[in-house]
Amino acid sequence: MNEMVAELLESVRENDVKFIRLAFCDLFGVQKNIAIMASELTRAFSSGISFDAAAVRGLGANDTPDLVLVPDCSTVSILPWRPSHEQVMRMFCDIRHPDGTPYACDSRKILRDAVARCAEMGFICNIGTECEFYLFKTDAAGAPTLEPYDRAGYGDIAPLDKGEDIRRGICLTLEEMDLRPEASHHEQGPGQNEVDFRYSDALSAADNYLTFKTVVKTIATQNGLHASFMPKPLPNESGNGLHINLSLSQGGKNLFRTGKEHNACAESFVAGILQRVAEITAFLNPTTNSYARLGQCEAPRYVDWSRQNRAELIRIPASQGEYNRMELRSGDPSCNPYLVFALLLQAGLDGIEAGLALPPPCEDHGERDKASLPATLEAALTLAEQSEFVARVLPSQLRQAYFADRKATVAAYKAAADQRAYELGRLFQVL
Repeated sequence: MNEMVAELLESVRENDVKFIRLAFCDLFGVQKNIAIMASELTRAFSSGISFDAAAVRGLGANDTPDLVLVPDCSTVSILPWRPSHEQVMRMFCDIRHPDGTPYACDSRKILRDAVARCAEMGFICNIGTECEFYLFKTDAAGAPTLEPYDRAGYGDIAPLDKGEDIRRGICLTLEEMDLRPEASHHEQGPGQNEVDFRYSDALSAADNYLTFKTVVKTIATQNGLHASFMPKPLPNESGNGLHINLSLSQGGKNLFRTGKEHNACAESFVAGILQRVAEITAFLNPTTNSYARLGQCEAPRYVDWSRQNRAELIRIPASQGEYNRMELRSGDPSCNPYLVFALLLQAGLDGIEAGLALPPPCEDHGERDKASLPATLEAALTLAEQSEFVARVLPSQLRQAYFADRKATVAAYKAAADQRAYELGRLFQVL
């Protein structure tokens, strides 16, 4: 037993922790957990806790051998909304075979592999997310409605902005869990809000994103509201985006720079992502509803980059020092962050290895003769299935499960008599 695990076990005893939630996610980024009693934690670290992988969407079939959850003790959080006595602790887990070997289709493992390649090449990639969500009223029975919580717009304040206290509760809860939100504000849509995270290493950023979604939904429910991360819940309003900020450093120096003078490796990293982004859009935007957002209300449509234009796919914000970075603006909150971060990292590293040149930026807002992102999930799946890059990064079993599930979704959507009702029924409460 290593020292970190021994210290954690002692802390569990001293702080009246009774329940441990072993957290993981399905293939599509929906968080799951298995709760164990504190007395079982030693066993969890030594041999893992078995679970029915075949019952988790995309993780296994009926003939999948037994799998186990092994907690990562660096991800410990006490859940602040649970009782202060007989506390509940949560840890994210790696999925392994009973003999301790990693499970190839574990999303966390796939991201770990990308991070390891980055380190082998001498780089560190930090990631920060900016995530949007809507707050909706609930009816007398507590069921969510499509009535926004307020009618405020971007940056508005109370009393027009009714979400101030909700965002405050979200940020304070995250801080209690040792996460670092940096900023929050009302977004453009009625009832729409955004919370931005300070950057961290890639694996922590993905873990933190799943935690964030749980906290948002928990705080909203405590206030009699429904929080939805559905990409486009209201047809004529802004969609919910997940903007992903990536920086690259080497030898302690950030390779993204202010102004026009970017390091060549940083430029090739961006060029690598531009080269592959259409092929990975099925992972960045995995629902039929995702494509109602792209190309609308500043959500990008073209495969291009800019220093200032917020409608572009990749933007280089006007930041300073450690905050210099690139921002990918096409993703939405329905994605699996582990898979998305892994694919982006691997694409950027490919760009560095190939010495790809970054094309000139596009600073105008008009229509252009440029490559576009796929316009539908069906088109995005076709590109992903044909991609040598996706096949190289993601295991065959994972790809087969992902594509089969998404194709079934496309078929059901096409067959639905009321396609909006179908999407709302499938996504509004789940996401």
